[in-house]
Amino acid sequence: MKKILAIIIIALILLFASWFATIYYTTYSQGVRSGELIKFSHKGLVFKTWEGEISQGISGAQIFSFSVEDKNKEVIKKLEEYQGRYVKLSYKERFSKISWLGDSKYFIIDVKEEASPHFRK
Repeated sequence: MKKILAIIIIALILLFASWFATIYYTTYSQGVRSGELIKFSHKGLVFKTWEGEISQGISGAQIFSFSVEDKNKEVIKKLEEYQGRYVKLSYKERFSKISWLGDSKYFIIDVKEEASPHFRK
C-alpha cells in the first residue's frame, strides 16, 4: 500500500512539474503593443508583483494590462521612468496566469519610449 501511495505522489509531483514547465517556459504568443503608460505599480499581499496598464485609445476604452517579472530590473526601471508617456512594449504571452508571477498572462520583456501619434508636429 505504501508503494502505491508513493507512486501516486511521485506521479502527481511530475504532473505538476510538467504543467508548470509548460506554462512558464512555453510562449503562447509574442508581440508589440503601443500606448500611453497610465499605471505601473508593485502590488500584492502574499506575492508582490509588478503590474501595469497602457491606454491604446484616446478615450481610454482599450486598456492593455501586463505584468513584469522581478528579474527584469531594467524593464522595471524604464517603466517607472516612462510613467505618463507613450511607450512601445514587447511582450510574451503565456498559456495561463501564474499567481506568484503576476496578475496577467502578458509579460513585458522590453520597453521603448515613442513619440505619441496624437501629438505629431
